[in-house]
Amino acid sequence: MVKRRPQHSEETHVPQGTERDKPEPNKIAASTHYDFKGKNLTPYGGLFPVATMLERLGLQKLVEETLTIKRIPRAMTIYQFVLGMVLAIYVGFARLNHIRFVAQDPMLTGILKVSGLPGQSTFWRFLASLNLNLAGQLLQLQRILRERVWAAAHVGLKSITLDTDTTVHTLYGRQMGARKSYNPKNKGKKSYQPILTFMAETHEYVWGELRNGDRPDGKQIARHLQSVFAALPPCIQTIFARADSGFYGWEAVQAYEKAKAHFIIVARKTSRLLERLQTADWKPSPKTDAEEQCEFRYQPEGWGRAYRFVALRYKKKEEHPQEREQYQLFDTPEYTYRVFVTDMERALDLLVWFYNRMSKERLMYSVGTGPPEEKSDLCSLDRVRGGNEANEVD
Repeated sequence: MVKRRPQHSEETHVPQGTERDKPEPNKIAASTHYDFKGKNLTPYGGLFPVATMLERLGLQKLVEETLTIKRIPRAMTIYQFVLGMVLAIYVGFARLNHIRFVAQDPMLTGILKVSGLPGQSTFWRFLASLNLNLAGQLLQLQRILRERVWAAAHVGLKSITLDTDTTVHTLYGRQMGARKSYNPKNKGKKSYQPILTFMAETHEYVWGELRNGDRPDGKQIARHLQSVFAALPPCIQTIFARADSGFYGWEAVQAYEKAKAHFIIVARKTSRLLERLQTADWKPSPKTDAEEQCEFRYQPEGWGRAYRFVALRYKKKEEHPQEREQYQLFDTPEYTYRVFVTDMERALDLLVWFYNRMSKERLMYSVGTGPPEEKSDLCSLDRVRGGNEANEVD
């Protein structure tokens, strides 16, 4: 038997007080009294240990001895301008017009020993007065600082991996040096193509140069690599290098060999190389993402001697394949190839894995703190480098 009752059948309570006895809510208005006796309140207290570190590294003396600037500003010293921009970047203000948000911050002004930072236009005029030779001096300053930081932090790396690549900086308007070249995100627009080199183990920026939008030629690549090797700390004994096909050329190989660096470079499509691939001895490739693999000795035209080439082959499955990664793959009517030239003699699948890490190294965890899959990757990396005994590759 189902009994139906009204939904709200409870007895109502009798009011326990009058409306005039209820307290009014607190109201905060312009007339509300407030008082605060503290001074120099700042959200950027973390800058103090950063400034202490830079002071112990001798940054001020290094800036004054390394940078040669003829125009002496009156608002602040050269060191104060440099340190102010560095500390602003530390707290997340990467643009000059952002500096106004921290211009009166007590922590920043206390570190710089000024009453307040100058306006944005003053920073503009300071940067505009610098000449092109100062870029090399800044990189020299960076190299010395790296050595001091490594020594203070007891970073004793004997073996490193260098990743060299170009990046696209799209330009708008009429600017000197702008060229129409490879620009996947803004096709047809002019751009610059700076060359950059990073150290995979520490994620450090080693060397770079701003250049026009044309693909760099062999001499430019060789000059860049020579500067990279000169900027490395003296404790490094073994160097491994990775680069895409934008750096495929005899000059780059010569630069790597001169520095005794072991390299792997993506090969560029040529008719002679394509003929060699079609006559190669292809075998199944169970340890890579390709269907088949091969390797052979090959001497490109203009090169001094033959080198080891390793290749992967993929069967075409799409009538209109998606856009390929820069300088990675080249197509034929039946297959898509991925080819590398290297002076290392490790297994083909390990070499391909080693190169693929180029796009992932910035997310690499340090040994002992990374997840299990990253630790296993580090073990494989050690196998590519030749084990723990000498960190050398045959």
